[in-house]
Amino acid sequence: MTSGHKICRSFYTRDVLEVAPDLLGKDIVLRLDNGTFIRHQVTDVEAYSGSEDKACHASKGKTRRTSVMFEEGGLLYMYLIYGMYWMMNIVTGDRDNPQAALIRGVADISGPGRLTRALSIDGSFNGEDLTVSDRIWLEYTEQKPCFKTGPRIGIDYAGDYWKSVPWRYYVG
Repeated sequence: MTSGHKICRSFYTRDVLEVAPDLLGKDIVLRLDNGTFIRHQVTDVEAYSGSEDKACHASKGKTRRTSVMFEEGGLLYMYLIYGMYWMMNIVTGDRDNPQAALIRGVADISGPGRLTRALSIDGSFNGEDLTVSDRIWLEYTEQKPCFKTGPRIGIDYAGDYWKSVPWRYYVG
């Protein structure tokens, strides 16, 4: 696909361990209320891989909160932490195979809570379909950045194995 084109559903319906590193270098595009567009290049993501991944919200089963993760890839899964920070995740994979990639940072904003605050992304985006939305989507770019991998951040509760898997992908 060429630069500047909205990413289609087939990109998102792959396994999260394929999609997550492929998100690096893509642009998140937001259409503001005044009709202008802003773009931010994805630089940091983490993969959460379904029911067996103890760090994934879906490991506890399907709930009202996690139901969007059980949908077909391409939707946003938003959740609130500490009562103040919205986390933006992109659902991946097939229906009933809950996976998501947390967007941890973009070129000029580091940290998932800072990111959503700076871009005014909140719970109203939960379930938003990135393939058809007119307020938020991802686009292909010419960038194919070199990246590093490492353990995911802030998931000690998941146990030694799950907190150590190198499913964080970041431009470095």
